[in-house]
Amino acid sequence: MPEGDSVYQLAKRLQFMRGREVLRTSLRVPSVALESFDGQRVQRVWPYGKHLFMQFNGGKVLHTHLKMEGTWSIHRLGEKWRKPGYKARVVLVLSETPVPIELVGFELGLVDVFRANEYAERMGYLGPDVLYPDWDSYGKEEAKRRLAVIPDRPIGSALLDQKNLAGVGNEYRAEICFLAGLHPKTPVAHTDLDKVLDITRRIMWANRNSPIRVTTGVKRAGENGYVFGREGQPCRRCGAPIHKDTLQWGNDELERLIWWCPNCQLGP
Repeated sequence: MPEGDSVYQLAKRLQFMRGREVLRTSLRVPSVALESFDGQRVQRVWPYGKHLFMQFNGGKVLHTHLKMEGTWSIHRLGEKWRKPGYKARVVLVLSETPVPIELVGFELGLVDVFRANEYAERMGYLGPDVLYPDWDSYGKEEAKRRLAVIPDRPIGSALLDQKNLAGVGNEYRAEICFLAGLHPKTPVAHTDLDKVLDITRRIMWANRNSPIRVTTGVKRAGENGYVFGREGQPCRRCGAPIHKDTLQWGNDELERLIWWCPNCQLGP
């Protein structure tokens, strides 16, 4: 499931694009289909939360979001794509030696293009990125301030709101609440936000370069998480069966699955 660490790793993997010339552009989304970066060079590739950005020397930025199904794939030009059944949304052919590289974004949930000087205005609604270097000096306190604005909101809902802090998804939300000893429906006002945010930063930072997302300290498949996706299985701490339910706060919020241990995470 793509979360902030997944996009961080993706951006790191795509740093080879910097300085490469775009030989051919194909944006297969109607709203940006006429945009082209042909003849331009890639200046910068970076993540912010769950969002990925590519800036070109023509002065524009390609903004994408993986959502649930999105993925990027790298091929030599002419090589068969390895994603049968997946729809390509972005295709960029980049200069390379000896063979050009074809970068393909499949099933991307969002594809947009805007001028680089519009970046702050367009993305300013996002909260601090949990994986940014300035987390300790600025990010944590700003995220804490934003979370505290609605004190009766469930912490499990508030953590997923990218306007509060950017990068946390459903898997991290489940594990953060377990490690903090909080039921996901506990109101923000009844939580220790310093503790919650310290846990958030610690586990996401520890996983930023790991191919397997781990919160238990054990990298073996099936043992790497405490509660996420483990309904009915014994809690790794107390042995009680893990519970599953749904959580929705407000009419505009999607209903999301939550997992928790009834002994280690007492209800609100």
